[in-house]
Amino acid sequence: VKNTKIPFCVFGLGQTTRTSAITSTKPGMDRVKRGWVWNQFFVVEEYTGTEPLYVGKIHTDSDEGEGNIKYTISGEGAGSIFIIDELTGDIHATARLDREEKAFYTLRAQARDRLSDGLLEPESEFVIKVQDINDSEPKFLEGPYITSVAELSPIGTSIMKVTAIDADDPTYGSSARVVYSVPDGEKFFAVDKHTGTIMTAVADLDRETQDRYELVVKATDMAGQLGGLSGSTTVTIVITDVNDNPPRFPQKMYQFTVSEGAAVGTPVGHVMATDADMGENTDMAYLIKEGGDLFKVTTNVETQEAMVSIKKPLDFETKRTHNVVVEAVNKHVDPRFVDLGSFRDQTIVRVSVTDVDEPPLFRPAEGTVLEVQEDAKVGALVGVVSARDPDVKNKPVRFTIDRTTDQEMIFHIDPDTGAITLGKILDRETAGWHNITVKAVEAENHSMASQSSVSIRILDVNDNPPELASPYEASICEDAKPGQLIHTISVVDRDEPQTGHRFYFTLAPEASNNRHFTLWDVKDNTAGIRTQRSGFNRHEQNVYFLSTGTLTIHVCGCDTDGAIQSCNATAYVMSAALSPGALIALLVCMLILIVLVLLILTLKRHRKGQRMAEDEEDMRDNVIKYNDEGGGEQDTQAYDMSALRNLYDFPEAKSAEPGPDIRSLPQWIQTSRLNGTALRAGAEKVEQADADLSVPPYDSFQTYAFEGTSSPALSLSSIHTLSTTSEQDFSYLSDWGPRFRQLAGYYAPGNLEEEGS
Repeated sequence: VKNTKIPFCVFGLGQTTRTSAITSTKPGMDRVKRGWVWNQFFVVEEYTGTEPLYVGKIHTDSDEGEGNIKYTISGEGAGSIFIIDELTGDIHATARLDREEKAFYTLRAQARDRLSDGLLEPESEFVIKVQDINDSEPKFLEGPYITSVAELSPIGTSIMKVTAIDADDPTYGSSARVVYSVPDGEKFFAVDKHTGTIMTAVADLDRETQDRYELVVKATDMAGQLGGLSGSTTVTIVITDVNDNPPRFPQKMYQFTVSEGAAVGTPVGHVMATDADMGENTDMAYLIKEGGDLFKVTTNVETQEAMVSIKKPLDFETKRTHNVVVEAVNKHVDPRFVDLGSFRDQTIVRVSVTDVDEPPLFRPAEGTVLEVQEDAKVGALVGVVSARDPDVKNKPVRFTIDRTTDQEMIFHIDPDTGAITLGKILDRETAGWHNITVKAVEAENHSMASQSSVSIRILDVNDNPPELASPYEASICEDAKPGQLIHTISVVDRDEPQTGHRFYFTLAPEASNNRHFTLWDVKDNTAGIRTQRSGFNRHEQNVYFLSTGTLTIHVCGCDTDGAIQSCNATAYVMSAALSPGALIALLVCMLILIVLVLLILTLKRHRKGQRMAEDEEDMRDNVIKYNDEGGGEQDTQAYDMSALRNLYDFPEAKSAEPGPDIRSLPQWIQTSRLNGTALRAGAEKVEQADADLSVPPYDSFQTYAFEGTSSPALSLSSIHTLSTTSEQDFSYLSDWGPRFRQLAGYYAPGNLEEEGS
């Protein structure tokens, strides 16, 4: 230890200061009266000796060498790593120290009286620093590394930076000064010795040749001097792809075969170019450079494959072999490498067409448009359709019309020539166009058939007179002035002249001499109706008809402002005769009225017949009602059914009150007094049934809709008793009240007539 580098601490206990026992006194220092001084101590790391390593000495100026003072230490490592001689104050290190684990130790020194063990001076703190030696090699804490660089990168392209850490003291010597290097013979990559930056050393890195490199980088301390320690790491460098390779077809020609009958869109074959690149750099598109009229090519983006398909129908008779030039082009071309060559390639796709038997072909294939005058005669030529057999043999063709498209058989066709003629008279106003389908078949093979649409336009001729656009109605006031415009009319014509319509208006001959209205031709295909006089009187005539009833003029009463108030319905026909349309309308109305009258009469007669049938079928049932409930039709024990079988045998009535012997309907009704007897008998039965507690509470209700010949009650119907030869006297029915008045009218009509009179 050099004295010039050892600082000392002064702990003031007196006025004198001394240096430690191992140093000399520095000039210029004032003596302290009392105090102790020692050096800042250093100890070398990694000491491998067998004896304790001397560190230094502490001493106080109060120690006169008589042995009365005892030196002790405390703090980090005291007693274990560091020991002190109590008498001399010498400090030794007993353990091997490592600066990289702990760089310094802080301790405290005490000077004690040996006898009393009391402190002679306050304890003082001192530091023991572990002096570094080059015992740690550089280490790459983040290694091994993996990085990438694009192929064909220029020389000096930075790839990545690596860093090695040295645990030695960077402030002492060169133990922590690290330099970087790569092994000798490395020609692809280099490393900056000071920064550790890895760079490319060549410009022709090719991923397609080698796509991965393993680089060893070494770090050496002591600035790379002899004896320095070193560490290394591995850097994996992946070469990434750039688009530096064009697509290439494995073959310069591909051959495929397809039938001429193949439909449009049918695939012909697949071709595929290869690209040595990877990823999106292999994306390519396919184009047809030659032969694109009949064929097209599409690209499968997933497989990068090209599919050649039919674009238009093929014809063996026209061309049997087609050469299609297909080109593959990279989609993503890197402009940095355009000087490497063209990034495209071509191949030839040869397509051979095979022959098949084809149906006849129409010319033109998209259909035919013909024209004919609407006044053409039956049998007139409309036009000719053409079709032929496209095969080499060119077999004869026969023509027919699909009658589902011409059900009225307006047209005919010659089966050999295809000439279309008229079969019926035409009317353009009924149908301006006719669309028919013509079939063509091979004469020897009817399965070979085709069809084409033929549109026939009917050309117009002027064969229809103009007509009013609609029935017009106009109104005028009674005080209308002469020359006043009443209404403007327009006409329509079902014909369609090519130069357009031009109409001229005049009044009909039978109405041209009238003194009421005039017709004014406006010269724009319309006309105006004007008054010719004034002083119209709606009470004398309030309706005028022009143009055979299609133009009606009403004369109305108006207020001072000209607003119409009321119009009457008396008509004066200016036209001498009704038109056929008006006559037909009148006949139809009359026919409808006659049918309605006949229908009403028929309905009335039918209802009257039904009412008479109902009167003839009118029947009366005798219903005897009891307040007790019976068990139904099957229960014959709950009630004495003989009462129903002998409806007119009432013994109770006989016992209660003497009267006539009642046996049957014609005999028991002899006098009007019998009505009261029957009512009293019914009432007594009801009272007797209510008072009898032994009778079950059943109701017995039976309806007899049909009576047999053996019924003891005989017939209850009064229909058959209505005769003039009957010996019965039914005059008593008039005494039964209003409910039997109708019945009394059937059997005693004389009485009713007398009452009515």
